[in-house]
Amino acid sequence: MAARNTWVLVDGENIDATLGGSILGRRPQPDERPRWDRLLAFVADRWEQPAKGLFFLNATEHLPMSFVQALLALGYRPVPLSGPSDAKVVDLAIQRTLVALAERDADVVLVSHDRDFVEGVTALAGPGRRVGVIGFQEFRSAEFASIPGVEFFDLEYDAHAFDARLPRVRIIPIEEFDPAAFLD
Repeated sequence: MAARNTWVLVDGENIDATLGGSILGRRPQPDERPRWDRLLAFVADRWEQPAKGLFFLNATEHLPMSFVQALLALGYRPVPLSGPSDAKVVDLAIQRTLVALAERDADVVLVSHDRDFVEGVTALAGPGRRVGVIGFQEFRSAEFASIPGVEFFDLEYDAHAFDARLPRVRIIPIEEFDPAAFLD
């Protein structure tokens, strides 16, 4: 019998835009970029089963071959997409993938903040399937919180996907508060 898998669907555009535009306010330095291999390892470890990554890319204008090769080396399957300039090709492909996963015996983790996926995530959530959403907690669409049974993880604090500490402002549960983090 084959092992159950977790499909990790990465909305690269959404994570990159949030990181550069909302958190850093500039183009990330190399140590400020996610270590995507850590994300797959985190999901596999957390849910104790293999994690398979699909990394969705808008390749309408060009295909970043060095990035694609890096993703392949890290165990992801790149999904380069193209379409008209007004089409959100990455969103459309992820939505279609969420629908297709409803027919499979697999768990799903979405790596995005985008409310465009709330309907697809809602359709997957329920008994017999684990569903998670990973991103930066403070930028995740609040609509995800209303979906029963979905687990939420932070890309930096839970998955430890960064080498550098990001300049984020977040609400800290008192049991996690460490004054030393503010006194350096």
